[in-house]
Amino acid sequence: MDDPKSMREILAVRVDDRSRPLQLLAGAIREGDTERSVRLPHYCQGACANVGANRAAGIKEMEKSAAAGEFATCAKSLAGLGQEVDLLRSAAKTL
Repeated sequence: MDDPKSMREILAVRVDDRSRPLQLLAGAIREGDTERSVRLPHYCQGACANVGANRAAGIKEMEKSAAAGEFATCAKSLAGLGQEVDLLRSAAKTL
């Protein structure tokens, strides 16, 4: 994209769109809901990859942990994902 301002706006909207699924995922992990704890990381992974957040997109292990009922591991992965989204949000402001 040749318009940095538009790119920042689009990226900011996409990053903010990730907040709701992350909140839902946190709730699913707290509740021990295997189905949602598997489905939501998959959704987040694709959404992160769409905006070039490749480190944040690498959450495939969270799906596996959720499927195995390892919710403590999921919670740690979620914390890391939150940090990556925060980094992406900061980076988007400097484009």
